[in-house]
Amino acid sequence: MGADFSWELDGHKRWGVVKAALTRALRNSAPMDSDIACTAIAAAEVVAHGLGRPTQSDAYTESVEMFVGRSSRPSKRLTRQAALAVDAATRDDGELAQLWAAAGDSEWRVAISRLRGALNA
Repeated sequence: MGADFSWELDGHKRWGVVKAALTRALRNSAPMDSDIACTAIAAAEVVAHGLGRPTQSDAYTESVEMFVGRSSRPSKRLTRQAALAVDAATRDDGELAQLWAAAGDSEWRVAISRLRGALNA
């Protein structure tokens, strides 16, 4: 889902597509669906890239970097919205957290912690 989101940035110069993904997560009632949560986390990572504090670099971040190069720096308000969306997307009662717990992989908590740090720095 996060990889799919990076392609949504193609051709955009403004943060509207990112803001929409974050807003969708923040307006979602708990427990959050994993697809919405993954998209929110991907959108928050785009904000971190826009701040110059990326926490991921892979094949999909090339689209992100191109978007960031075309757009302005994310606002403080968007940055705060991204941080809140990450919190909502990773709640223990959400589907995403339950899927990661079932998989027995705690590494995602480390990655989420790095993303929170980048957004709150």
